[in-house]
Amino acid sequence: FEASFIRLLDKITNGSRIEINQTGTTLYYQPGLLYGGSVEHDCSVLRSIGYYLEALLCLAPFMKHPLKIILRGVTNDQVDPSVDVLKATALPLLKHFGIDGESFELKILRRGMPPGGGGEVLFSCPVRKVLKPVQLTDPGKIKRIRGMAYSVRVSPQMANRIVDSARSILNKFIPDIYIYTDHMKGVNSGKSPGFGLSLVAETTNGTFLSAELASNPQGQGAAVLPEDLGRNCAELLLEEIYRGGCVDSTNQSLVLLLMTLGQQDVSKVLLGPLSPYTIEFLRHLKSFFQVMFKIETKPCGEELKGGDKVLMTCVGIGFSNLSKTLKIEFLRHLKSFFQVMFKIETKPCGEELKGGDKVLMTCVGIGFSNLSKTLK
Repeated sequence: FEASFIRLLDKITNGSRIEINQTGTTLYYQPGLLYGGSVEHDCSVLRSIGYYLEALLCLAPFMKHPLKIILRGVTNDQVDPSVDVLKATALPLLKHFGIDGESFELKILRRGMPPGGGGEVLFSCPVRKVLKPVQLTDPGKIKRIRGMAYSVRVSPQMANRIVDSARSILNKFIPDIYIYTDHMKGVNSGKSPGFGLSLVAETTNGTFLSAELASNPQGQGAAVLPEDLGRNCAELLLEEIYRGGCVDSTNQSLVLLLMTLGQQDVSKVLLGPLSPYTIEFLRHLKSFFQVMFKIETKPCGEELKGGDKVLMTCVGIGFSNLSKTLKIEFLRHLKSFFQVMFKIETKPCGEELKGGDKVLMTCVGIGFSNLSKTLK
């Protein structure tokens, strides 16, 4: 699956250089420019599509062209975040940083369970020149819980049994619970049987906390009862709510990366206990960007029962999307070659016209004439 991941990076970039030695033990990778565009990729069935999507969510906003990619493989497994969870938690998180629009979507076209796979996912993301700084310090209270119980190539009743067992635990805490059932048939159900559940708790301040479980792959391990899976997943969600924070443990590294790449302004986020993956990721941020986070532990008070929280603060490096600035460079070339200067006026967007600020460009043409026509 590592080779499949490298091939994916090669498809979304322009000018990458990849060398792997004969024994497959060393890799030389020289990254190219992030290009984007329309891409299709067949992922390895050893890891779920979520493994590849985690990297794409980090890179997609900085492409030269908006990314529109179709990924094929396993949509739900026991190792990586499922597409359902990333859709419910990572997409709203990116919207805090100003990455939004009609072209921003993550859609499951077909489901695929391990070991056969056969799933298909569409991900499209617009590009942004700069990211907004964020202040996510108040998670709020849980107001509703939503979920998706899915079953493929098994009885549709499996999904209903999962829903009943999960609700039996969650109903004790909150009344606003709705768990959808998704039973895909025929070609849309992939190549292997399986079932699972993903749950997302939404707070009053727009924080999303998630948990998920999937059944054992066909032919591996003991069979899992749908009732047990539903109960265990509900308990995992309650544990995630106990950990708390403005971002769930799945997306801790994503929010820290986007804060690092934001404008040269202070960003703050309140997280639950840091996962080992996040701690290692902070070391990488220090190595690559020389960015240090201020880490303050916030012991939980009596009124807010739950785990101890961590307040992460940093100043962004002011990263700007190079493919966007190249257009400004082009204006300099026009001045060099044709001695033409543009009058540039910024037009701040009014209340009636919501959107980004506009730029009015004015120039006088040089009166160029096509010589090949005048020679006649």
